[in-house]
Amino acid sequence: MSDRTIAFVAADSIEARSALQRLTHRYGAHDPEKANVIVALGGDGFMLETLHRFLDRRVPIYGMNRGTIGFLMNQYQEDGLMERIERSQAVTLRPLLMKARSRDGKSIEAIAINEVSLLRETRQAAKIAIRVDGKVRLPELICDGIILATPAGSTAYNLSAHGPILPWAPTCWP
Repeated sequence: MSDRTIAFVAADSIEARSALQRLTHRYGAHDPEKANVIVALGGDGFMLETLHRFLDRRVPIYGMNRGTIGFLMNQYQEDGLMERIERSQAVTLRPLLMKARSRDGKSIEAIAINEVSLLRETRQAAKIAIRVDGKVRLPELICDGIILATPAGSTAYNLSAHGPILPWAPTCWP
């Protein structure tokens, strides 16, 4: 455990910035580009932002809730942080690779941890074909847009629709 270097990153909220100050004073401040564990302080949105930011690093990201709901986060607690990180259960996220092609042939790619959303940009309805894992799932959909959720994102959408949710292990490893 002594070889663990922890970097803290925080959302812009007062609660997150205050926690950042206390935790770096207690555990030290390390560069997130070099640390072997990153602790994200904020809410679910900040956790998603942190996962995107450090996706290429492939280091564990341990979230502590300093936001509102914090479904993706662990409870905030300053004591015993190193031990909690060591005991945490890893969750492997499998983000979607979104590839979109516009009518004029322009190609766009992006990684989606939560969801992919495509919205029309004109007054006319969009005509969309959907392929997942190379298989055509919907050959044509005429609509205003679509949202295709990952397992992490689908839980949030189900929660907002007052549906049942199943908690997942809160430690995220990209």
